[in-house]
Amino acid sequence: MTQSPTVDTAETTEGGRTAEAAAAPVGGPPVIRTQGLTKRFAGGQLAVDGLDLTVPRGSVFGFLGPNGSGKTTTIRMLMGLIAPTSGVATVLGAPMPQSVGRVLPRVGALIEGPALYGFLSGRDNLIRYDSADPTADPGTRKQRVAQALDRVGLAAAAGKKARAYSLGMKQRLGLAAALLQPRELLVLDEPTNGLDPQGMREIRALVREVAAEGTTVFLSSHLLDEIEQVCTHAAVMSKGRLVVQGTVAELAARAQGRLVVRTADTEAALAVLTEHQVTDLRVGEGQVDGESTALSEDALPRLCAALVEAGVRVRGFGVERGTLEDAFVALTGEGFDVAG
Repeated sequence: MTQSPTVDTAETTEGGRTAEAAAAPVGGPPVIRTQGLTKRFAGGQLAVDGLDLTVPRGSVFGFLGPNGSGKTTTIRMLMGLIAPTSGVATVLGAPMPQSVGRVLPRVGALIEGPALYGFLSGRDNLIRYDSADPTADPGTRKQRVAQALDRVGLAAAAGKKARAYSLGMKQRLGLAAALLQPRELLVLDEPTNGLDPQGMREIRALVREVAAEGTTVFLSSHLLDEIEQVCTHAAVMSKGRLVVQGTVAELAARAQGRLVVRTADTEAALAVLTEHQVTDLRVGEGQVDGESTALSEDALPRLCAALVEAGVRVRGFGVERGTLEDAFVALTGEGFDVAG
C-alpha cells in the first residue's frame, strides 16, 4: 500500500552518523514514539509485544529485523491502518490512529508494496495519487509527477502500463508516489525489495538525498548492509520484541572487535597467538583471527613482533571493528540476511 523507548539494552541518542548517511541535524521532539505498543491478532498470535520506540527528528532510522519479526505490523499501526491491542503510538506529535486525518498528509509512505492500477500507465497512476491529495496544487501536477518519475529512474517507462512493470519497477513507482510532495516523514517498508544491485544503490542514494533535504526517514529492512549504508539510527526487532535501539555506530560498537593476522603461515601464527594467550582463535583461508578485548594497545606491537620473530610472513595485522551483523548475532543469537 502506498500513502503518503528506551530499552534496557541501549539508549537512543541524538548524535552519531555513519560516514555514508546524510541527514538533517537531529533534534527536537521525536517524530515517532511508542510506549508499550502491542498487537495480538485473532487466534492469539502476538505480532508486536510491548514496543517502546523513539525515532529522532532528522534521522534516517533503520527498523531492522528478520522477516516475520513484527516490522510491517508496527508500521501499519503507526500509519493508522490497524489499531493496536494496547499501548500508545504518536507520529509527528499526534496520537495514532486517532489523528490519521491530520498526520498522513504530512507523511509519504510505501508499505507492503504499492497499490497500483494495472490498466493505467505509471504516469497516470501518479496523477491519480496526486489528485487524491487535497493539499496538491492541480496547476503543478504534471511537473510534480514528471519530477517524481525522474527521481526514481522511471521517466523512460512513464507511458508503460503498470501491469507490465517488473516488481522492481513497481517498487520504484510506489516510491515515486511517496515523493510527489515534500513530507516531514517518509516511511519505507523494504523499499529495495525486488530491485537488482544497481537499483538498490540508486534507491539508497535517493534516501540519502531526501534525508539531506530535511525529511526524517523511517526505513524497514531485513538487510543489514542496507541499514549500515544509509541509516544514522536503528532499532533491532526479533520475534515481535525490541531488542535494542540507538545510533548505528553505537549498535555496531556492541560487537567485539577481533584481532586479524593475514598470513600464509596460519599454523605458525596460530601457535604464536596461542602462546600469547589470544583466545577464541579461528583459522581461515590466509588468516587467523581471535578475541581482542583482553589485548592492550601496548600488547599489539609486541604480538606483531613475536609473529615476525617466529618466521611468520605477516601480510596484514590489526583489530577489525565489529559490524552490525556481529552485534545482531551477539544480541539475538540469530543469523541474518546481510547482502543487499
